[in-house]
Amino acid sequence: MYVSYRWLSRHVDLTGIAPEQLAEDLTLSTAEVEGLEPFAAHLSDVTVGLVTERKQHEGADKLSVCTVDVGAGEPLQIVCGAPNVDSGQKVAVATVGTVLPGDFKIKKSKIRGVESRGMICSVRELDLGDEHDGIWVLPEGCEVGSPVREALGLDDWVIEIDNKSLTHRPDLWGHRGLAGEIAAIYERELKPFDCSLPNVGGGTSYPLRVDSPDCPRYIGLTIEGAQPLASPDWLRFLLLAVGQRPIDQLVDVSNFVMLDLGQPNHTFDLERLSPEGITVRNARAGEKMTTLDGGEHELIPADLLICSADEPVALAGVMGGEGSKVAEGTQSLLLEVANFAPAVVRRTAMRLGLRTDASARFEKSLDPNLAMSAAGHFARTLVGLQPDVRFPAPPSDVGDWHDPAHTITLSCDRVRSVLGTDLADGEIAKILTRLRFDVEGEGGALRVGIPAARATKDIGIEQDLIEEVGRIHRYANLPERLLRADVKPPPHVPRRVIVRKIQDRLAGAARFHEVLSYSFVDDELLAKVGQAEAPHVQLVNPVIESQSRIRRDVLPSLLARLENNRRHREDVRLFEIGKGYRPENGNERGEPDQVHSLALAWAAPRPGKKARFDENAFSRLYGVVDDLFGYLGVARPCWGADLDAPAWAHPARRLGAFWGTDEAPGAVLAELEPGLARALGLEGELASDVAVCEISIDRLLALEPRGSGYVPIPRYPGVKVDVALLVGADAQAAQLVDAIEKAGKGAVSGVELFDLYRGENLGAGKKSLAYHVLLQSPNKTLSDKDVAKFLGRLERAVTDLGGELRKG
Repeated sequence: MYVSYRWLSRHVDLTGIAPEQLAEDLTLSTAEVEGLEPFAAHLSDVTVGLVTERKQHEGADKLSVCTVDVGAGEPLQIVCGAPNVDSGQKVAVATVGTVLPGDFKIKKSKIRGVESRGMICSVRELDLGDEHDGIWVLPEGCEVGSPVREALGLDDWVIEIDNKSLTHRPDLWGHRGLAGEIAAIYERELKPFDCSLPNVGGGTSYPLRVDSPDCPRYIGLTIEGAQPLASPDWLRFLLLAVGQRPIDQLVDVSNFVMLDLGQPNHTFDLERLSPEGITVRNARAGEKMTTLDGGEHELIPADLLICSADEPVALAGVMGGEGSKVAEGTQSLLLEVANFAPAVVRRTAMRLGLRTDASARFEKSLDPNLAMSAAGHFARTLVGLQPDVRFPAPPSDVGDWHDPAHTITLSCDRVRSVLGTDLADGEIAKILTRLRFDVEGEGGALRVGIPAARATKDIGIEQDLIEEVGRIHRYANLPERLLRADVKPPPHVPRRVIVRKIQDRLAGAARFHEVLSYSFVDDELLAKVGQAEAPHVQLVNPVIESQSRIRRDVLPSLLARLENNRRHREDVRLFEIGKGYRPENGNERGEPDQVHSLALAWAAPRPGKKARFDENAFSRLYGVVDDLFGYLGVARPCWGADLDAPAWAHPARRLGAFWGTDEAPGAVLAELEPGLARALGLEGELASDVAVCEISIDRLLALEPRGSGYVPIPRYPGVKVDVALLVGADAQAAQLVDAIEKAGKGAVSGVELFDLYRGENLGAGKKSLAYHVLLQSPNKTLSDKDVAKFLGRLERAVTDLGGELRKG
């Protein structure tokens, strides 16, 4: 937001306060100042000149040859094409070498054979407006030879304030409010300011009706005799300093009031409004209107409209409509000053891409009392410019609004405790009084009256008042003190511990990257993963309309990131730890059941035809998950294919992890369903071998952890034995590993699958699994006899499972 130093001085005496000092003090006490620069600095290089002679150019009917006195040296001969140039005029002269806005450098030249040594400037050429019908004729009192900036008293500075630091302060979106802050900082008084309505007639007020709770207050004031004249220089230059282009008095006064008080307003052409009056209502679905910028917009019921009878003439708080624009020659106006629900204005402005100065202010929760003050300020300013303007009737004032002012009790001891400084009760009260709070009370307890301008969004609790005292006293003035507190170990939270261990293992040894995503998911993604019809927690006010639902599971959020990551690298390993929400299992308070899960995804180019049986994403991710379970110290689950797999899982290549008597799997590991992979964009050059897994952290926490600790280095050597087991095609590898471990009677210290074979020579419905088995005893060196006993026990165990131990 841009603020004018000269404009601020209309409200508070800035004598002795340099712009640089003001910017620094505002940053330290109120809001961050991002920039400070002189207004129209280029006018210091433009000189006041006097046209002493004007004669017709002999070679061009529309050109004049002027002799111009610039106060130093000989008068300059300048060729000028403006129709209004004449002798005796004071003009703005850019001499040779001057650089004008747009990096336009003035050079000596010949125009139609006549030498020209400079340029007589128009308003537009000096970037002070859009007028370009002729040169800028300066006031008679300007001193010839002086810089234009000095002659016109344009010694102003533009202060740029970070909007984000003002979001909670609706009262600071106008110069009057900022002047109040400056008065508090420097202990000065605000200058008197009359914003009461001037005399109004006794006619019938214009009819208004509010049919929506989104408009707490709406004021309409009829104006007669107003004309769109050119604004005086004082008004034009103030608006230009803060980035507003002057247009005419009616538009400029409207902008002036908004930038002065922070209250937007709008003028309608009264002759184009219905005699039935103005109605404020919500839009109907599919209703359309054209705004002042020429854009046509389709509306929804959440939008708020200003209607003439029933015809929309403005988007409330955002922009006026084309149909009510003030026509040329109109002298009858209706001034609108209103208060609108901030969330409604923000949603409409964002959805339609119409962020305006008005919407930026309405979004901040304006004081409803401010509306009548703005109406009075507009009326008095306009009368000051056009004394013949009349107000034939009192203003209409409708709406169900209340004064937000309230009172907060403040403990002075609490202020001293929080700020860590020994401020006296009287000093605390004095600071709050400087900030225009009403302060009463004694004995360390103050009753602080919060004015309406600070009560809508900013000051609501005692801590807010403590912050006010701290920032005006200045945090730099607080004494430095050592922090003293009892150091206690953090509480042991098993859930936090297991999450940290998962993160360490996956991001470390497994080389996975962690993803942190939002909980809301896109409707299109839900349709792809087969969850579009499932119950979801709904967002009341979604950031994006298509993302109005909260995820049930973590994995869909991870899947949405596969395509983009695959475009940047071949091997993609992602994991996310988060929560899903199941509304169908909610508690008695209506809160959804929270499901804490770990989701993993591994995507890589598809393996070649000659690749090993385990050179695929599914097998590799299985290894990662198995290693993770071991690292976490939980019992190895029984993996099985008998489960109701989710829609994202491959119909055949999928496994569920079961512990004990679980009916539902605690983890699901699968290849990604091929159709879903294509829908996610993993096709063509991005075609991938993708394995995914979702693990319930809640289930892991419920498991009894295995003992962990120091494992000594074996004292005796181990014996490596390779075994091949011929079993049915539906036999589970976990059962075979369990049989191997039981056959070893505690001597099996390692089992590794190194071959999986299926072939016609094995017989129908058969497969062969080959394992490396490491046998190792803590008590002795194992002999061939011990190995033979192991193989005998294993052969009997495999036979019991319906298989056989293959022999060379």
